[in-house]
Amino acid sequence: MRLFLDANVIFAAAYSAEGRARALFMIAGVGRCTLIASQHAIAEARRNVTMKAPHATEELEELLRKVQTVAEGGPGLLAWAAGHGLPENDAPILAAAAAAEADVLVTGDRRHFGYLVGTTTGGVRVITLADALDLVLDEFD
Repeated sequence: MRLFLDANVIFAAAYSAEGRARALFMIAGVGRCTLIASQHAIAEARRNVTMKAPHATEELEELLRKVQTVAEGGPGLLAWAAGHGLPENDAPILAAAAAAEADVLVTGDRRHFGYLVGTTTGGVRVITLADALDLVLDEFD
């Protein structure tokens, strides 16, 4: 299963060794899923760690070794994603997830992605971090 990570999930994993985001990285580390993200998402996560949690910079870089970088969505997919009412900074996330043919887009951004959570668009199901953990664990029961 290919899970596209929004920047906030990557940030959360770097920020806290105890949280759900870090658990998702641990599960991926034993081969139960593949974590993917675009350069846009990774750059946003790096920016946020630098500004809000500089102590987590080294941990972020270590975690990013477990994330496969995928291409950004092209102009057509970007326009399609923007047509879903996403802000300029978030449309590239949905576009890249669709371009990468991710199974799911994992986000903690309920403000911008909230109305899409639980839906499938462009072949990508948008889910929360908690739902992603349930999904990955249920698949291997």
